[in-house]
Amino acid sequence: MTAAPEIASPSTLSALWHARRSGLLLVTLVVIPAMLIGAWLPVVGGAVSALLLGLVLGATGITQPRHQAGIAFAHGPLLRASVVMLGFGLSLTQVAKTGLDSLPLTLVTLAVAFLTAWGLSRLLRLSGSLPILIGIGTAICGGSAIAAAAPVIRARDHEIALSMTTIFLFNVAGALLFPPLGHLLGLSDHGFGLWAGTAINDTSSVVAAGYQYSLAAGELATVVKLTRASLIVPVTLALAMWMARRNRSDPGHASLRSNFPWFILGFVAASAIGSTGLLPLVVLQGLHWAAQLCIVAALAGIGLSADLRQMRATGPRPILLGLGTWFAVTVASLVAQQAMGLT
Repeated sequence: MTAAPEIASPSTLSALWHARRSGLLLVTLVVIPAMLIGAWLPVVGGAVSALLLGLVLGATGITQPRHQAGIAFAHGPLLRASVVMLGFGLSLTQVAKTGLDSLPLTLVTLAVAFLTAWGLSRLLRLSGSLPILIGIGTAICGGSAIAAAAPVIRARDHEIALSMTTIFLFNVAGALLFPPLGHLLGLSDHGFGLWAGTAINDTSSVVAAGYQYSLAAGELATVVKLTRASLIVPVTLALAMWMARRNRSDPGHASLRSNFPWFILGFVAASAIGSTGLLPLVVLQGLHWAAQLCIVAALAGIGLSADLRQMRATGPRPILLGLGTWFAVTVASLVAQQAMGLT
């Protein structure tokens, strides 16, 4: 007979809160101004603001051992919870109706992103998790993809911070540069929507660039981006299998079960529930806000605990890796459109 799951007693919950309280309060000190900055400057966003503020505050030496439990909770369970709640914003119905037409193009840009990130990382002598995080952030959906992949590949805080910062720079560049470039290239609304949806990293930047171009381009770019975001599931599972194979010599981490990203099942379930249309709009909006709050708190925790010395030692190489990968995806999307007759 399977044992009943153990339910935490009030005294256990009280002890957990006491251990995490000071760290979570420190995270909150970062979250509040970060959310305000994100509301004021949507292109920057609350998550990146929290990361940068956390790095600055952490550099002052304010973080003490008593804060570690709360900070670890922020960039551990809260980060995974944010990925699950982001699933409510992925409409599988929209993906099935419209987005599947763009799937071949999306798969091309996905392959180009990973191959370029791998090749450039060898050229730039970047190792560890950083090339994977920048590759997946460029290929799929920016910070959300990094948030999903980081726990699976056991990325370190300074690697997450560097990859998030790099992806942010090219999110802003995409939102600002794509519309004038699209007009210069004479792209149709359809062509620009495909280009923006497959080549700009973050959803908010895709929406900003698409609707700046035209209403039709914005609507198509958003659906294409949703299709691209759905690939977070198979890619994360592939990373889990790769980690299991890579750790075959380590009995504690060699099995797929020990590497399986269980929170991804929550993301899939949330997507399925959100796609039924049974949840009122106000509930979906509340879940989206909660997801954003969790990811802002997670990035605050990552910033507070990141090792700035290791970040400085890496130098400009992550930016060069991000630039090269983003440029390759941008060009590949346009070339593949022409080759597939999708313009």
